[in-house]
Amino acid sequence: MTTTPRHLIVLGGAALALLPLSACTDNSPSDAATGAAGALTVAASDSACEVSAGEAPSGTLRFTVTNSGDQVTEFYLLAEDGLRIVGEVENIAPGLSRDLVLAAPPGEYVTACKPGMVGDGLRADFTVTDSGADLSPSGDDEELVDEAATLYAAYVKDQTEQLLTATTEFRDLYVAGDDDGARALYPQARTHWERIETVAESFGDLDPRMDAREADLVEGEAFTGWHRIEKDLWPEQAQAYVALDDAGRTEVADLLVADTTELYDRTRDMTFTVDQISNGSKGLLDEVATGKVTGEEEFWSHTDLWDFQANVDGAKVAFDGVEPLLRTTDAELADELDDRFAELQVLLDAQRSGDGFVLYTDLEQSEVRELSDAVNALAEPLSRLTAAVLA
Repeated sequence: MTTTPRHLIVLGGAALALLPLSACTDNSPSDAATGAAGALTVAASDSACEVSAGEAPSGTLRFTVTNSGDQVTEFYLLAEDGLRIVGEVENIAPGLSRDLVLAAPPGEYVTACKPGMVGDGLRADFTVTDSGADLSPSGDDEELVDEAATLYAAYVKDQTEQLLTATTEFRDLYVAGDDDGARALYPQARTHWERIETVAESFGDLDPRMDAREADLVEGEAFTGWHRIEKDLWPEQAQAYVALDDAGRTEVADLLVADTTELYDRTRDMTFTVDQISNGSKGLLDEVATGKVTGEEEFWSHTDLWDFQANVDGAKVAFDGVEPLLRTTDAELADELDDRFAELQVLLDAQRSGDGFVLYTDLEQSEVRELSDAVNALAEPLSRLTAAVLA
């Protein structure tokens, strides 16, 4: 079996928003430093993001990120424009280390740590040099790679189509003052967003407008999108809340539909490679661990279990797409992941009510712990998925 990485990252041309790089703090390492064989370390703190090298050879890159700060942090590898996310690892608690593994062709990139998980982060330029390695798939692997990429691109297109239709219907109900209808559709429409959340998040300009929680906003950042409307639909959960008037409702709802349309347009020509798909599976489970299982995502509606299920749906679809390739390199890991997904799904199914789920506030603490334990049990083997499919 070849040890050279076989799967090349291809950034969908229509998905790249060519906007200026946001202002950032420079934490560049020495230009002379080069990551040996793609192995790099990142010393992250509340005020620094020190990558062990300013460049690395093309192929499989492994960034081992250690957080010595007091805040939870995230690490990103971004495209040269500083907006398109090539790979990310989230929820790195103080004192912990986590790996980002991905395949990268030659080119210019940007690294970023985000202490506190807000703002533009601490950024530096990063170069991937041409190692001369053949990164193209070969033989039977090429067929498996192509199939995974085709199926996942089709899935993203389908979910964005359904998202746009449901969001438009939701806008119409909300603007017309049909609050009962809007509340009923809210978690169902968001399911299509949550299933492809890591793809949507890769557009750094759209995601904050569409899905930012009020608690995550930085000073001066406008509160728009799904959660702005959620707060207005469940005002009894918000203290001293002043409801939006008709003009305010129309403004925020029209912006949400416009942004959803933009997301739809940008994803028409997106392409994916297996490391993007496998990292996307892991990223969706991270979304569960950092927002859904804590009950923080749907702060006013408490419809977190709809989001929880949708993230798991998306993670499973992504895993299913690369599983045939994984079985050529690590069948034992494939079996373990199948089992862990199934165990988590049993717990979610136990909380179903009608066509949806019970409210998150209806769960017993023991049930929340069970769900959290199942997420953690899946997260560990899922963190090994990308390295295994790139082996």
